[in-house]
Amino acid sequence: MIGNKTRRVFPTFIDLSMSSLSTKNSAEQSAADLGRRVKRARLAQDLTLETASRLCGVSRSALSKIENGLMSPTFDVLQKIVRGLQIDLAELFGTAPAPSASGRRALTRKDEGQRHAYRGYQMELLATELAHKAMLPFRIRISAHTLDAFDDWGRHEGEEFLYVISGSVCLYSELYAPTHLNAGDSIYFDSRTGHAAISTSEEDAEVLWMATGGGVPTAVDAVDAQ
Repeated sequence: MIGNKTRRVFPTFIDLSMSSLSTKNSAEQSAADLGRRVKRARLAQDLTLETASRLCGVSRSALSKIENGLMSPTFDVLQKIVRGLQIDLAELFGTAPAPSASGRRALTRKDEGQRHAYRGYQMELLATELAHKAMLPFRIRISAHTLDAFDDWGRHEGEEFLYVISGSVCLYSELYAPTHLNAGDSIYFDSRTGHAAISTSEEDAEVLWMATGGGVPTAVDAVDAQ
């Protein structure tokens, strides 16, 4: 839970629309592909699940579920896996990182970024062909409209910048009062401060979200807390 907020249990309804099924299948395929790449990276270093679990700071059960496509990890957890296995984030999304060089650049055309979904966020990773970037840029559709979508604050090393492209957003923080942002507004904050963002407009909000210091935007870090 976030702060003293009690988690609510809502009835589950089955949506049989083609778009709903397509989105679900896409998300499941994405989780399966990512899981295979995590496992390949681990086996390439001849690491057991137990050893990789200790190196990454992710529970063995969570790591196993991720590798088998049974769990879609938060980006906080992916950050731990990347650091623990000493690989680049782009490798987990099927992009071969380009070698570092002066004057390097990366062009990402509209809707051609690498996608990842987790609960209230539909993320598109940008500039994934570059390895070891000083900042990680994302375009995110925030589909969460209440804090009930999240179990806990997101927090990690680094700093973050959020710019609202469309819709409106409320950024919650454990240190500050809720901050309401409209299209064109932006905010810069310390990633170590617990935070979560929701859409406060009728439609889902679209934001540009950037992180430094190896951190990445997310709402929760609850996957390996079990």
